[in-house]
Amino acid sequence: MTTLGTVQELLRRIGEGDVDRAAEMFAEKCDWGYNWPAEGHPAVPWIRPRSSRSDAADLFRALRTYHVPELNETTVARILVDGDDAVVLGEFTQTVTATGRPFTSAFALHLTVTDGQISRYHIYEDSLAVARAHSEASPEHQAP
Repeated sequence: MTTLGTVQELLRRIGEGDVDRAAEMFAEKCDWGYNWPAEGHPAVPWIRPRSSRSDAADLFRALRTYHVPELNETTVARILVDGDDAVVLGEFTQTVTATGRPFTSAFALHLTVTDGQISRYHIYEDSLAVARAHSEASPEHQAP
């Protein structure tokens, strides 16, 4: 499968909520990256260091647990491919299960496909919007 085909298939499986089949697309060892502080944030425990296929399954399960799947929406604006690398640009809206708060973020997902498997998964999103939506305090009582 081509880089584009692999990325499209991964996005399809994630969109369908097929956690185990999405995780199958990852290499056993994978380079993960987030645009979050290293210490993380207590309101978003799924954002932590990851490095494997089983971590991918855990991440996708956690996202379905912490958010209301039927209220989530993702729009992919572009998929840019250069050899083994792909960048997915888009926007997602999710609703937090615990707080009922929706939030929206633009995102960029940098993937590398090696031998038909995802070997790099770096995501860039609005971490402040995510943390605020998952925090107990209402947005108007949080520091900027």
